Amino acid sequence: MHPFSIAILLFCLTHLPKTSLTLPFEQKAFWDFEKEINAHDLMMMLKDEEDGSGFEETEQEQPMCPFGCICNLRVVQCSDQGLYAVPHDIPSDTRLLDLQGNKITEIRENDFKRLSNLYALVLVNNQISRVHPRAFLPLVRMQKLYFSHNHLTSIPRNLPASLVELRIHDNQIKKISSGTFSGLGSMNCIEMGRNPLRNSGLEPGAFTGLKLNFLRISEAKLTGVPKDLPSSLHELHLDQNQIQAIELEDLSRYRNLYRLGLGHNHIRHIEHGSLSYVPNLRELHLDNNRLSNVPAGLPEMKYLQVVYLHSNNITEVGVNDFCPTGFWMKKTFYNGISLFDNPIKYWEVQPAAFRCVADRNAIQFGNHKK
Repeated sequence: MHPFSIAILLFCLTHLPKTSLTLPFEQKAFWDFEKEINAHDLMMMLKDEEDGSGFEETEQEQPMCPFGCICNLRVVQCSDQGLYAVPHDIPSDTRLLDLQGNKITEIRENDFKRLSNLYALVLVNNQISRVHPRAFLPLVRMQKLYFSHNHLTSIPRNLPASLVELRIHDNQIKKISSGTFSGLGSMNCIEMGRNPLRNSGLEPGAFTGLKLNFLRISEAKLTGVPKDLPSSLHELHLDQNQIQAIELEDLSRYRNLYRLGLGHNHIRHIEHGSLSYVPNLRELHLDNNRLSNVPAGLPEMKYLQVVYLHSNNITEVGVNDFCPTGFWMKKTFYNGISLFDNPIKYWEVQPAAFRCVADRNAIQFGNHKK
């Protein structure tokens, strides 16, 4: 495995970044979950901690350090040590504990009993299938928990009320029970992609109490847009599922969305009026689906800047498919419209169809594979 930037792993978007004009437009993953976090990036995470309390310029004397681990500036790095359990002699002032890439199978009740100052816990790439329901109770200040690439079948119980960010990508979670996240009002980012979740596995009330900005349930087994997710969401990523259609009220709860990811599904139809429920949307991913036409409602989306429609079955583009008839109605120009790998006779498309696009190079046609 190769190290990668923690800045990317920890990036939980609350503001939409400026869209690049680099072409062709491609939907890119926000995180590379196959790679590990390196020591330098662990240090930078603490240095960038909002209140500045997690990092000091002078090295502190450590009374102890688990065998084979590296302890420095309140960071304890025990990655790739072949550990079968959480070490018992972790310094009590530890702010960041890195246990990724080991062979830990269980988190026991007293594994973190003295670590009340812990800010971030990295348990990625282990074999954890059991977590004691009282294991996290001592972690009253923990804000970031990384549990990806393990064998969990459910969300651990009694997560710290202070938790802001949870990454639990690539486990075996099939069900999110009602009240799972109760008491977690500070949480703003959850990544739970690549779990075998179906719509029936998301119980009513599963996300009650959360005020999330970011949620990702990609690479799962969803057949429709979940209807009971937090209404506060700014970003919702449901890519690589089995969604077949967007019905009229599927998005009615998510009026605050800036970015919606629905690429790599089986979507054939988007009911007219569905997109009117997300008036603030800036970026829409519908690439790699089975659409036969440009979705209705795009011209009325005043702030939409980027639309990914490549790799569908779209055969034509109408003169008013993207832009309103009243030119002044659109608040922002498009920065990118991707239509490549569609059976469109692009030479028949009227130039006026893209009258509200910032630059002609922002439009991508061609490269259709018959």
